[in-house]
Amino acid sequence: MAARCPSCNLDNSPDSKFCRECGTPLSSTPDKSSSLTKTLVAPKQGPAPGSIFAGRYEIIRELGKGGMGVVYQATDGKLKRTVALKFLPAEWIHDELAKERFVREAQAVASLDHPNICTVHEIDEAEGRMFISMAFVEGETLRTRIERALLGLDEALAIGRQVAEGLREAHKKGIVHRDIKSANIMVTEDGQAKIMDFGLARVRGGALLTKEGMTLGTIAYMSPEQARGEDVDQRTDIWSFGVVLYEMLTGQLPFKGEHDQAVIYSILKEPPRPISDLCPELPAPIGQVVGKALEKSPDKRYPSAGELLDDLRSLSEGAVPPGIAARLRKAKLRRRKKAISYAGLAVVIIIAGMIASGLFTGHLKAMDSIAVLPIENLTGDPGKEYFVDGATDELIGQLAQIGSLRVISRTSIMKYKALKKPVPEIARELKVKAVVAGTVHRAGDRVRIRVELIDALPEERNLWTQTYDRAMTDVLVMYSEMARAIAGKMQVKLAPQEETRLAAARQVNPEAYEAYLQGQFHWYKLTRPDLEAALQYFELAQAKDPTYAQAYVGIASVWIGRQQQGFVPTSEAAPKARAAAAKALELDGMLAEVHNALAGIKTWTDWDWDGGEAEYRRAIELNPNYPAPRAGLSHLLNITKRPEEAMTHIQRALEMDPLNALFRGFYAMDLMYVHRYDDAIAVIRDTLKNSPNDLIALSTLRSAYHMKHLYPEALDAWKASYAARGDQAAEEALALGFKEGGYPRALQRAAETLAARSRTAYVPAWQIGTLYTRAGMKDEALEWLKKAHQAHDPNMPYISVDPIFDILRDDPRFRDLLRQMNLK
Repeated sequence: MAARCPSCNLDNSPDSKFCRECGTPLSSTPDKSSSLTKTLVAPKQGPAPGSIFAGRYEIIRELGKGGMGVVYQATDGKLKRTVALKFLPAEWIHDELAKERFVREAQAVASLDHPNICTVHEIDEAEGRMFISMAFVEGETLRTRIERALLGLDEALAIGRQVAEGLREAHKKGIVHRDIKSANIMVTEDGQAKIMDFGLARVRGGALLTKEGMTLGTIAYMSPEQARGEDVDQRTDIWSFGVVLYEMLTGQLPFKGEHDQAVIYSILKEPPRPISDLCPELPAPIGQVVGKALEKSPDKRYPSAGELLDDLRSLSEGAVPPGIAARLRKAKLRRRKKAISYAGLAVVIIIAGMIASGLFTGHLKAMDSIAVLPIENLTGDPGKEYFVDGATDELIGQLAQIGSLRVISRTSIMKYKALKKPVPEIARELKVKAVVAGTVHRAGDRVRIRVELIDALPEERNLWTQTYDRAMTDVLVMYSEMARAIAGKMQVKLAPQEETRLAAARQVNPEAYEAYLQGQFHWYKLTRPDLEAALQYFELAQAKDPTYAQAYVGIASVWIGRQQQGFVPTSEAAPKARAAAAKALELDGMLAEVHNALAGIKTWTDWDWDGGEAEYRRAIELNPNYPAPRAGLSHLLNITKRPEEAMTHIQRALEMDPLNALFRGFYAMDLMYVHRYDDAIAVIRDTLKNSPNDLIALSTLRSAYHMKHLYPEALDAWKASYAARGDQAAEEALALGFKEGGYPRALQRAAETLAARSRTAYVPAWQIGTLYTRAGMKDEALEWLKKAHQAHDPNMPYISVDPIFDILRDDPRFRDLLRQMNLK
């Protein structure tokens, strides 16, 4: 017999729980006060903490409760391990149907052995209660993690991949979870995700065990077919997982309403708000993957968790899955058709206006901003990615020498690698008028590059396409020719000195050039092993061509990077960086990168403020679109008490490289130095969304919180920064110190830990000194800052301007340090 809707009178299938047309519950009255994440909850009845259950389990505390049980943390006295005990609610103990579902849950999950699924140890009955003993997972629910702070893209994809791995394993065994939600996913401290609570799990082909009128699952995560009471398969888990992905990426649920009926109606009838509307900074393919998981028809969804997992892996690697690329093309076509349908009479008006203004004369207005998109690798060899990235770098570098152009730098550009965003969307995000796209073929010692210049706004329009075919020895000459051709097509007039520089491109030794590109590929990652690999490649380039100035710049950059990251002391790094930079200057004094390296050495190692400033300004003069010297100069200007000029340079650097996490960190520091703490925190939080382990951002965040006296938040930032470094001992010291005496004691403990370590391994004295400073221990702070001064620590110049040192400024010993550094 059909179930008739009391609201719209529509006949629904007998098993339907909600009307397929209006979402009205068919078996109960809607509760307008119910939560959007409501799960059936039983009254609390269970063993008391401290009691012994079943002769072996000591109850510690209640962990949570749901529709199918109450869960406690307990100690298994027999096996000496911490477990989670799940009990069937006492009031259901005589309900054979509920007991059958409870047993089935244990049997289903016990058959699963996977790192992303909570392990079941046993099922038993004791003291009139049925229970399951499960592994105790230390951590927090994904819902709690999302509520605490929006996840960065990398973290969301990492958790998503793990959940997909667990679902794939369950589905292979014929088990459908049917209650996937963020509250049923635990995330451990080391980032491992585990699917919990198979209380609604259904073995494929088994009986559907539900009470009449009972809606299983959580409303906001229900698939349309689940809400309609239809038979479900693994695709219902795909839908619910799609809701979780949406929630991780945006911090919001895709289907919302003031009461259950409104939520169900949204699930059945309404599309979710596009992720791109809520988080425009996320790559477009991400939204398409989530959209495919949330297709209302199961036949249009991912057919398996394995296929969804493959796409998540591709996105994590920066690639666009073929199926998602097709969805992007269809979406773009739909947008274009919609735009055309709205044009109508407006087209006639626009054309008339263009004729009247003379825009059909064939002349192109000069364009003053450009982005070179990551060039596409058509070599057929993924191992040549370094060469293709090098082509993008070189073309950016050639165009960057043109002062009348604003050229977006490499770091921001590489965010778009393999992401098929529409060109106008990229142009709007980067605030540029023109875009260059290209492809690279390589065969033997010849390179073929096809470049396309696109007028990006309001709609993309091809302005010029050219294919270049050169021997490897002539690649730099080729990039110079491309830059001059692009400038000409953009109606940009070159200054005489710019013409000279672009025409000065020389032939290269192919082996040296390839080794240099490999070095750059690793250097950009700035990890300890990558810097080691980069040095080997740069030294190989120098050995292949001892006259190749860029190889020496690379060697200098490695040693500067090692010094700034605290991997080696200044006494080891500085002489090698100086020697390499001096050789590069001797070989090619017109390279902006040479002068930027020299500026870094003079400023942060030699504390030669005038010399450092002169080198930074020379680098900017040689390459006006090179953001690194502007970022460095902004800090030098703050250190020498010129904050207004400092701000103009860091803002200009961000105009050229808006997505660069390092420069955003520099900007936040500049804001800190002028006591704009709230602004600094806002910049850092935004940066951490996409770069959650960025050390400069975390370091600045803890300082800003400290200056605002938000000590719990500052402590969390300290913990996060040590976790990013993999320094577990320092994390443990913070935790122990906080228990002993709060925030100051936590920092003191961390300082003592690093001080003890410094007796057997290199630890920058600066790090220890800043910890003692924040802990309010002035004598200890000054002692370690004096050691940092003696070691010429590259961070010491910041004592001039960083407000965390305000508590020391009246101390004669601190003023003496400033005098010795000529910062008084």
